[in-house]
Amino acid sequence: MLSSELAELAGVTVRTLRHYHQIGLLAEPPRSAGGYRRYDVGHLVRLLRITRLTALGVPLSALPPVLDDPGAAEQLLEEFDRQAAAEIERFTARRASIAVLRRTGSPPDLPPELAAFRSAPEPAVPATMARYEHEQLLLVGHLLGEAGHAELIALLSAGTATVAPLTARFYALDSDTPDDEVAALIDDLVAHLEPMVARLTALPAIDRRASALVDELGEHNLRPVQHRVLRRVEQRLIRSDGS
Repeated sequence: MLSSELAELAGVTVRTLRHYHQIGLLAEPPRSAGGYRRYDVGHLVRLLRITRLTALGVPLSALPPVLDDPGAAEQLLEEFDRQAAAEIERFTARRASIAVLRRTGSPPDLPPELAAFRSAPEPAVPATMARYEHEQLLLVGHLLGEAGHAELIALLSAGTATVAPLTARFYALDSDTPDDEVAALIDDLVAHLEPMVARLTALPAIDRRASALVDELGEHNLRPVQHRVLRRVEQRLIRSDGS
């Protein structure tokens, strides 16, 4: 049979046949007097084996020993089975995460367990503040790693009921806010956070570079006075912690 006939029977292209010849997967038959390659059923069978193995995901580079050694085939299939099982686990976990996101309405770029602590834009929450809280949760959650999520959630949960008035005062800060009001807010924030931070001894420490990134995020998103307040609160919490 001609190359076009062989390709049609095997469900591949003539170009694929030529490629298999070039890389040594399929022996090239002698040409006829007219210069045409003449293939036989042996070529078809080998080509069918190649297409079957590539459909399973076997790379072309791994095919030569597999085609000629049943032992090599078994070993490769075992490895492919392990890879497929791991991939199924990844996809199952991904689907579970997607289901949680759809059920809770959480944004897909934020871990669902942290998304509950972000503020949604509303009249009492400026859009810029909602975006900052969102990005801050994303950044801090990443820097702490999954191991630190439980402690971070505990920290955030501990102050949920009483933090709203302080948050409203922080949102309202601007260049016209009197210095005594700024100082009073810093004192109140420290008093609110100090006991919670003291209880969370298992919260992983954020190194200097990570702390600088969190600070930079605030500098980019907050008003200067808001950024200064956060810096002062952090400094006082660090001193009270003895770090």
